[in-house]
Amino acid sequence: MKRLFSILAVAGLMALNATTAEAKDLAPVVPETVSEIVAVADDAAAFVQDDDAAASQESNKSFHQVLKERFIEGGAGFMGIVLLCLILGLAVAIERIMFLNLSTTNTKKLTAKVEDALATGGVEAAKEVCRNTKGPIASIYYQGLDRTDEGVEAAEKAVVAYGGVQMGQLEKNVSWLSLFIAIAPMLGFMGTVIGMIQAFDKISAAGGLDASLIAADIKVALLTTVFGLIVAIILQIFYNYIIAKIDSIVNDMEDASIVLIDLLVAHKK
Repeated sequence: MKRLFSILAVAGLMALNATTAEAKDLAPVVPETVSEIVAVADDAAAFVQDDDAAASQESNKSFHQVLKERFIEGGAGFMGIVLLCLILGLAVAIERIMFLNLSTTNTKKLTAKVEDALATGGVEAAKEVCRNTKGPIASIYYQGLDRTDEGVEAAEKAVVAYGGVQMGQLEKNVSWLSLFIAIAPMLGFMGTVIGMIQAFDKISAAGGLDASLIAADIKVALLTTVFGLIVAIILQIFYNYIIAKIDSIVNDMEDASIVLIDLLVAHKK
């Protein structure tokens, strides 16, 4: 179909050329044989196919390839700092997620074991159960059981004090993650402002507005903002997950502390 269209187009151009040549008393330069016409049509069809292939290749680029190209176009200055924020933020997020997953304990199962140990072997047996269990709840149980000889009130104070210590360990380094979330878009905006300043400097030096003169600076400025926002969005998702995980563990700690005090009161009686 493309070849037929090309042949018709060439024939029309030849007719137009012949008419124009006659008007100017010039001999028209046209292909003399059908094979020459077909050759010209083949060249036109090949040119169209090359354009289609280039357009198809451009549209078939993956999101990852496009993102990498845009990142390189943004320059190594602010883009490098934004990338560093992403790497450090992800490192902190992964470390916190691993720590929180290891700190998660089956509270009901632990409470049942401690209760059985208190009923059968006393405080020492319950402390042994807590020593063999990982997590902040087991540590709080151990501190409360260790103060049982001083009375239930002393055990309660120990549980409350050590609960605060465990909360501090759960929230460790989370502030760094929130810092990276705040810095990444700010760096992007700073890159945008600097890029716009450079664009206006070029306009002032040229003495007039030329779009091709400032397009590159404006493009770099906008790319820094885009990547700063992307980094902030990614880290914000991890941050919200970590905060939700911490809240869940803290709620379990508070419930477990109340249950432990009730068990100690029942054991004293």
